Amino acid sequence: MTDSVGGSAAWTAALHAHGRRVTKQRLAVLAAVERHPHSPAESILAAAREELPELTAQSVYVVLGDLTELQMLRRFEPPHSPALYETRVGDNHHHAVCISCGRVEDVECAVGHAPCLTPHWDAGSKPMTIQIADVLYQGICEDCQRAQQLPSERN
Repeated sequence: MTDSVGGSAAWTAALHAHGRRVTKQRLAVLAAVERHPHSPAESILAAAREELPELTAQSVYVVLGDLTELQMLRRFEPPHSPALYETRVGDNHHHAVCISCGRVEDVECAVGHAPCLTPHWDAGSKPMTIQIADVLYQGICEDCQRAQQLPSERN
């Protein structure tokens, strides 16, 4: 859903499928999140105002909450960051966050034997059938690693 015409048609169909009216506010927010994944509400507001200058902050927060509840948007909260939003939903991908610059990258779900994704149930607990594992990888991106190297460390 990257082009505005195709994206708008897809978002329109999705909103109708969820029983929601198609409004210019909802479409502007969806387009802004699509163009700027992993963004906080303030950045989404700024991006959506490029298309719809009269859009209010309150409208953006209401739309973000509604579309997240409908699972048309995904909201996640990295440590030391406001909530971030993206349009990639319906899969079990994870995120990697640079602890230096805050850049966020999508990471495909780990496959194969991954003991950290298999919960251990204590005696007396009521086990659940796990449907989603939310893993957050934290590290330092290559750009920040290069920027932090001293001149004598560079090859």
